[in-house]
Amino acid sequence: MELKDLSPAILWENFASLNAVPRASKKEERVIEFILNYGKSLGLETIKDSIGNVVIKKPATTGMENRQTVVLQSHLDMVHQKNSDTVFDFETQGIDMYVDGEWVKAKGTTLGADNGIGVAAIMSVLASKDIQHPAIEAMFTIDEETGMTGAKQLDPANFSGKILLNLDTEEEDELTIGCAGGLDTNTKAQYKEVPVEKGSIAFQIKIKGLMGGHSGMDIHRGRANANKLMNRLLYKAKQSVNIQLSSLDGGSLRNAIPRESIATITFQEVEKEAFLKFFEKLTAILKEEYKTVEKGLIVEAVEVETPSFMVEPAYFWQILRAIYTVPNGVFRMSPDIENLVEASTNLAKVSIKEGTFITQSLQRSSVESTKEDVATAVKSAFENIGCEIVQNGDYPGWKPDADSAILKLMLKLYPDHFEHTPHVGACHAGLECGILGSYFPDMDMISFGPTIRGAHSPDERVNISSVDKFYNYLLHILREIPVK
Repeated sequence: MELKDLSPAILWENFASLNAVPRASKKEERVIEFILNYGKSLGLETIKDSIGNVVIKKPATTGMENRQTVVLQSHLDMVHQKNSDTVFDFETQGIDMYVDGEWVKAKGTTLGADNGIGVAAIMSVLASKDIQHPAIEAMFTIDEETGMTGAKQLDPANFSGKILLNLDTEEEDELTIGCAGGLDTNTKAQYKEVPVEKGSIAFQIKIKGLMGGHSGMDIHRGRANANKLMNRLLYKAKQSVNIQLSSLDGGSLRNAIPRESIATITFQEVEKEAFLKFFEKLTAILKEEYKTVEKGLIVEAVEVETPSFMVEPAYFWQILRAIYTVPNGVFRMSPDIENLVEASTNLAKVSIKEGTFITQSLQRSSVESTKEDVATAVKSAFENIGCEIVQNGDYPGWKPDADSAILKLMLKLYPDHFEHTPHVGACHAGLECGILGSYFPDMDMISFGPTIRGAHSPDERVNISSVDKFYNYLLHILREIPVK
């Protein structure tokens, strides 16, 4: 089966067209132009605001003019990630998609179903000529994945709707009415490089093959963080062999659990046998600990050419202790909502090279005070070794409203499309609804979507049948929107 054979055909066609356009966060120029041209080609009122968000307005169909205006919202950008052995240029190539049983996947890269399926669904509604719907205000935001810049700098004057349907949830059985806020903690320090000691040899250590995933939605799943694993390995190695560090590069995107880390270390040649013995032992321990959740874990050490410089030894030891100290993963579970992560932190990026030590992490919480608490814990760990700290990208959470009118309508219609009972609750991810609520305090908002797995990683995939059910559910909701 091919993509063109899937249902609903119009949605998959739009998704394929969208995925042909490179659309990394902060590099959305081409996808902005794409969606602008799409709206104009339909003869609809199409607006680009000052930050780059696109608004397309479609009048109500005949007989629906007295219904409330609905804002349909999704973000245009996607996370660009690929496997280390995948040859792919995100700047010039479209996503290479294929059907694998019940799923649509991409070959060695992220798929862009987050949030491309939502965008494609809205495009399909806008283009339709036989779908009953009230007046539609389509809100296509930019830079959701790396700071929610579009939502933060939105022009509220472009909208009159009182109901917002955010199409960015990743489980078909979830109706989301709340989400976590977030804060970035970025650290930087300069260190002294010194010459590698005479008689030293070098090894490159690689940790790869981890599952990774979304640093909010997947943070509770017990997956390994490549940066923390590498630090553990180096810390333990230094207790057995007098290793030194030349360079380290781990992780990539701020909102993805890091899947890979690479370090170049040196030590005296006479300690080679002791190092290899230690390495074999610890590798076995790590694989045993993570055998249930990280079946693809690879830890390897290869002898390489000896570099000229290394991190000043005393500071290397400080770095190891700081990273060991910094919290990572679930910080607190919600005492009020069952199985909801309240606060978490993800050490997304560690870079040590050419005299500069950098880390990037993202703290999330549905409660502002615990978001501040976990961010302070991360900040303090790096302040202790003299790092400069910049905390930015702060965005609010979205407080649940169990009495929401749109929620009640969607619960009523849900059994017509799904066999199971929906789970209503909040998610531990940053949805734009929290920010949009600050602009539109009286807007009734809800988030839903098809089943997506592995978002923000090359394992990303979307369930085909759930897309069909999601889209038909969306159309049913639009037909039943109440009068003004």
